[in-house]
This record gives sequence, structure tokens and C-alpha cells, in this order.
Amino acid sequence: MKNNKFFVTILAAALSFSATSCSNEFLDVNDNPNAVQAENITPDLILPGAISQAYRTQAGSMMRFGNLMMNSWAGNSYTIAGPYSREFSLASVDNTFYREIWENLYPRVANFDQMEKFTNVNHEQDYYIAIAKIMKAYYMQYIVDLYGDAPYSEAFMGQQNTTPKYDNDADIYKVLISKLEEANALIDQADEHALEPTSDIVFSGTTPELHMAKWKTFSNTLMLRLLMRMSKVNGELATYRNQKLTALAARINADPINKFIENEVTVNPGYTSSSDDQMNPFILNWARNASGAQVSNYSVVVVSEHMANSLERNRILNDPNYSKFNNITDPRKSRLFTNVASVDANGVAFTGLKGVRQGNVPGQPGVPVTNVNTSKLGIGNFAGGASVGTWGDVIAENNTRGGVLFSVAESNLLQAEAALRWPAIFGNIPAQDKFNNAIAANGDWLGVAATATATYLSQIATRPGLGWTGTDTQKIEAIMTQKWIALTNINPTEMFIEYNRTGYPFTPMATTAQFPNKPYRLVYPNSEYAANSANVPNISSAQVFVKNQYTPFWNQN
Repeated sequence: MKNNKFFVTILAAALSFSATSCSNEFLDVNDNPNAVQAENITPDLILPGAISQAYRTQAGSMMRFGNLMMNSWAGNSYTIAGPYSREFSLASVDNTFYREIWENLYPRVANFDQMEKFTNVNHEQDYYIAIAKIMKAYYMQYIVDLYGDAPYSEAFMGQQNTTPKYDNDADIYKVLISKLEEANALIDQADEHALEPTSDIVFSGTTPELHMAKWKTFSNTLMLRLLMRMSKVNGELATYRNQKLTALAARINADPINKFIENEVTVNPGYTSSSDDQMNPFILNWARNASGAQVSNYSVVVVSEHMANSLERNRILNDPNYSKFNNITDPRKSRLFTNVASVDANGVAFTGLKGVRQGNVPGQPGVPVTNVNTSKLGIGNFAGGASVGTWGDVIAENNTRGGVLFSVAESNLLQAEAALRWPAIFGNIPAQDKFNNAIAANGDWLGVAATATATYLSQIATRPGLGWTGTDTQKIEAIMTQKWIALTNINPTEMFIEYNRTGYPFTPMATTAQFPNKPYRLVYPNSEYAANSANVPNISSAQVFVKNQYTPFWNQN
């Protein structure tokens, strides 16, 4: 690994900035040989920059990757030649394909590791260290889920070891779960000298007791996600998973406050439209800049035909693969994507979503050459308020509400699945209620009227694979279908990983795809093959499309 990736110091200039500053200097956590040594920088100074920078990757390349892999987005081929052709063909899933996910997340994990290792003799940093353990688990999980084996035990040693070994991915998962347990224990047992985490940009603005209680609920929910990822494992790993699930359920049942998250977990260091650098990176990447001007990605990204047809009652294609959506209009559709003039499978005009089939260009089947308007990203992705009018209003609200790290919809769907899969452990969780609450929460975040959501829930109640009815397998399909919709434009890479775990929901390949399925993992970036060649596994592009010893451990069965 690159030397500077794991020898982490914070810019000396940051020490003169407010802990919630949104300046480039503060948010960029890099090497500086003139700065004080990393071990002498307190965790409270590292935390906001590490979280902010990590979220930039989540709101940028991970947003694009997940939405394209899950066939939620397409490229506007009416105006741009061959948009996203690499993602659609999958012909070059090599060591340059989305390399920025690995190369941008690892330095941030190193920041959290540095916080965790801080010499905390006076216990002032107890809460910050607990937060670091949680955030380290949050982002390291994505490294494992997307790449499998990875450097961990030797990864953050700086100049002492610039070529860290690769650890078994299942072993890393176990360590991450232990980090979450350690974080919860540290919060419970924090010393009286522990400082209130005032530079926290996730759960700031609450009393000390409630503040760290929220971090515990986040930790519990993240642990449930990790353990749920292991739903298909066998043998020793299954025994381990069940033990940890039982212990988690016991803690939840015994604690009247610290259960699972019930509100969006967001990051916000004080986003404003004073400059592009100070804006929420989600809206900056995909809609508007600080001056309100449209960014180039807004013209490129359109709803995919697959997503449009799913939200538009299967009237665009009238395809039997989408029969569960027949005659049900999802009220979230016009909040996720814009309405335009469209045409159904019978040639009847209507106003609604119009997408592009992934891999197509105008003139091919599925993309009519007339009416070049397409559905772009909707207002609800950026602002949930019904009174929001101008893009200036949208920018302001988006900066205020911040970027989503973990949605309450995902939390509820995880709980619904846990209760369905392991009723002996989570039998006190009302699975159907959690399922319905997830849809309502997602609608609320997008700005959908509660009455419209209630109507939708009534309509899907008898639709296996879409509502809470039918066999357990059909309910799993419904959970994943609703998670796909709910995580679109929030955390779609999470949904791509869940798709690989469960095989749901139905997700067609692009017309130009050169493989019959989505990749099961990514290839290690070329920086690893250059700097850590003795340790990095030699993965070919073809190997990521078949299950083998390199596939993430939870998906090898």
C-alpha cells in the first residue's frame, strides 16, 4: 500500500479552524511533514475531517457505482454518446474500475484507527474513541464487502510496515463486530473525565447522555447489518453469527433506550452554499453547485427504463417479470425522478417517468427516437419539504439536512428480515410493522404525503414480492425490492451488496453486458499491485464474475 495512505497526520492549519469548519483545509486529512505527529493529535480534531471526507466518497463514486450496478440509473444517450459504457458492458472490471472506492476509503479508515489508538491516559477522549471504533467498522465493512480479503491487522502501521499482509475477510468481520461491542462498552463505562464530543458532525446538538445513546443505536444497527450479511454462512461462522445475534437481541431487550436507529443518521459539518467546497457533496455531485448552476452529471443521469417501469405500474414495458408492479403507481416516483411526457407499452401517452434502457442508444428497442425528454433526478432526493420551490431553496434544505450515512428505512428493513429469518431470536420484533414503517420513513424523507404512502401500503399488501404477504421467500424478495427503492440515491452500493447476498430484486443486465451476471466483487486497484505486489492476491477480471475463493466469504455458498 502507498506509504502516505496509512501514515496519517492532520494539516497543521486545521488546528486554527473551528471543529465544524467546512473548509478544504479542515476536511482534507493528509500527510504534512511540518505538522505535529499523528499520535499527538487528539481524536476530537481528527473526527470531523475523517467523517466528512469518507462521506464524499459515499456521495460520489459509490453513489454512481451502486445506482448503475442496480439498474436504477442510465445515461442520457439522447445527448451524450455512450454514457457509462464501461459500467454497462462490464468488459473492463479491472484494477482501474472504481479504484477510488478503495483508495479514498482506506485513508479514512486509517484516520479512525489513529483515533482509536490515541494514548488516552486521562480518559478525556473516551467518547471520541468509541465513535472512531464505530466509524472504522462502518467503512471497513465496505472494503470487505466489495473486495473480500484485505489488509487490516498490519494496514495502519505507517512507515513501520508499508506492505501489510492481507487478512482473511471473515476474520476482519469478526474484528469489526468486536469493535462495535467495544464501542458500546466504552460508552457505557466512560470515565467521568470523558469530554462531550462537540466536534461530532453526526449526532451533534444533543445532551451528553442522549448524544452517546444515539451512537449506541447506530452501533447496534450496524452490527445487525454485519450479522445479516452472514445469513448464508455455514458451520463455525453460522454458530458465531447466531451467538452474536442472540447477544445483540439480549442487549436490545434489556435496554429501553439504545435499540436500533429510528431517525436518519446524517453527516453535516455545517454545509452551506458559500462555495462549492462547503456544500453537501451529494447535491454538488449530482444536481447544482453553490451558485445554483446545473452540474454536468445532472444532464447525464436519467432514470433507467427498469426503475421507471417498476415505479410506473409496469405500463412502460408490460413485461411479466414486473407483474408484481401491475397497476400500482409508487408515490415516491416523482420525488425520486422528474415527470415528463412518456408513452406506455401500447403507445398511449401519459405524464410520468421516462427512462433509458441501460446500454441502449436512441433508435434501439426501448428508446424511442421521438420526445427526447427523460426523467432526471427529482427534488425529493435533495429536499423533502413540500414548500420547496426554487433550486436555491433545494440547495439550502439539502445543506441543512446533510448526507445520509444510514437510513431509518434500512434499519427497519434489517429488523424485518431479522425477525423473519430468526424468529426464535427476534420474535419480539413486529416484522410486518417494521416493513411498513420502512416504506413510510422513506416516503417521509423524500417528501411524499402520508396519505399517498398509506394508499400504496394498502395496494401492495396482497402483492407477493412487493408487500408483506406470501411465503418467507416472497417476503425476502419484498424486503429487498423495497430496500432497492429506498436506497436509490441514498446508499445504492449497500443495495448492490445486498443483491449479491440475496439475488433480489430482479435486476436485468444492460443490453451491452458481456457477462450474464453482475460482478461479485471488485478487483484490487493498480496502486496495490504496484506498492504491495508481494501480498495482494492476483485477481483477474473474469474471476470477479464467478464465485470462488476470492468472493467475499458471506457469498461463497
